[in-house]
Amino acid sequence: MNPNGLTIDAARSAIQERKATAFDLVDAHYEKIAHEDEKIGAYLTLSKERALEKAEQIDVLARKGDPLPPLAGVPVGIKDVLCTRGVRTTAGSKILGNFIPPYDCTAVARMESAGAIVLGKLNCDEFAMGSSNENSAWKPVHNPRDLSRVPGGSSGGSAAAVAADMAVATLGSDTGGSIRQPASFCGVVGLMPTYGRVSRYGLIAFASSLDRIGPFSKNVKDAATVLGVIAGRDPMDSTSAETPVPDYAAELNKGARGLRVGVAKEYFGEGLDGEVRASVEAAIQKLASLGCEIVPISLPHMKYAIPVYYIIATVEASSNLVRFDGVRYGYRAKDARTLSQMYRRTRDQGFGAEVKRRIMLGTYALSAGYYDAYYLKAQRVRTLLTRDFEEAFKQVDAIVTPTSPTAAFKLGEKSDDPLAMYLADIYTVTADLAGICGISIPCGETKEKLPIGMQILGKHFDESTILRVAHAYEQAG
Repeated sequence: MNPNGLTIDAARSAIQERKATAFDLVDAHYEKIAHEDEKIGAYLTLSKERALEKAEQIDVLARKGDPLPPLAGVPVGIKDVLCTRGVRTTAGSKILGNFIPPYDCTAVARMESAGAIVLGKLNCDEFAMGSSNENSAWKPVHNPRDLSRVPGGSSGGSAAAVAADMAVATLGSDTGGSIRQPASFCGVVGLMPTYGRVSRYGLIAFASSLDRIGPFSKNVKDAATVLGVIAGRDPMDSTSAETPVPDYAAELNKGARGLRVGVAKEYFGEGLDGEVRASVEAAIQKLASLGCEIVPISLPHMKYAIPVYYIIATVEASSNLVRFDGVRYGYRAKDARTLSQMYRRTRDQGFGAEVKRRIMLGTYALSAGYYDAYYLKAQRVRTLLTRDFEEAFKQVDAIVTPTSPTAAFKLGEKSDDPLAMYLADIYTVTADLAGICGISIPCGETKEKLPIGMQILGKHFDESTILRVAHAYEQAG
């Protein structure tokens, strides 16, 4: 048994059947991290004491023969924008370089209550702002499939850790594609739940009307299992929904036969790489062979998605990041003589270039004389985009698209061109703006053996259907 290649079911069964201990799995993953993460850069902070304490609790349960919880003994990693009690949480930024939260993010607490073992905190673009994981204040993340390429962003560390077998599953966050795009680039499964399905309590905010928490995993069933653990109403988050949580893993058995799958022409236009197009179109044909009905649809306002997203997201970022002032917690400039000087120097020294860029864009869009022209208009177009999806879902059960217009690009290739970097999210931001759910699954490779991802989008709170489509495709090989 290879302890580093296990799925959630395999890890839990190995512990239940006494073929391995939770300590064995943790030890094997830390050894893998020690040998390989120096060249990948997925982890920022390890939580060995916390992990070994949890492993001992699971092993005690296993020795007693007690029933094990759904994630018992499963080694996981947590994106560094999710607060962890007593474990450094930086959001990939120097301004939070010494921040140790006094509480756990709800999603993390639910993972641990279900038996998961937190190995450590995963690298990400600073405050989750980026599409390549080159914006981390600490170090870039390298794609395990090709170390010269990016893993995607902003949850690059979360995707890379699963792809490199340095965690069985991980948690990331998605504001404009930050779960699905890295999953596509690294060849793993990445699931973004509906807005409100998973509590955001303890998530360091980027754009509060867009941010979601979701899992990365080796297969679709593992993603369904993790979502079942972290989903559901949380009184600590007023935006979390009362909607009942299905047994997602059990729903997979229904298959995909008879489901109507929409294909929107807007996702297959200019800028889509030929190899990506061919792989996704072949995947769509496979879904047809599995009994899905393929239905042509249109999302006419999709062409406005990138400008709308980068107005709304930057406006909300400028508002959320006001709290980082050097007064209450985090980094404080030491050479300031006045309060205003301390504010300026703290933010200048603590924030990176991309975060500063987005704060300035958002502040400009909110300034006197520009609010109506930019932010208010963007919100109106967001409503039109949401209505496009509502109309489409009257005809279909799910929508299939490429996850990204290209496979993983080279490190540094787009660093000097912010617009080119932003366009890497052109197929993912639509779902964030509309509040719907989405998943990215591997559907092929380029000639250079780089992974290609297929995105499956679903109605609000209908994660079960996209998981069924994804699982059926995955099982068909």
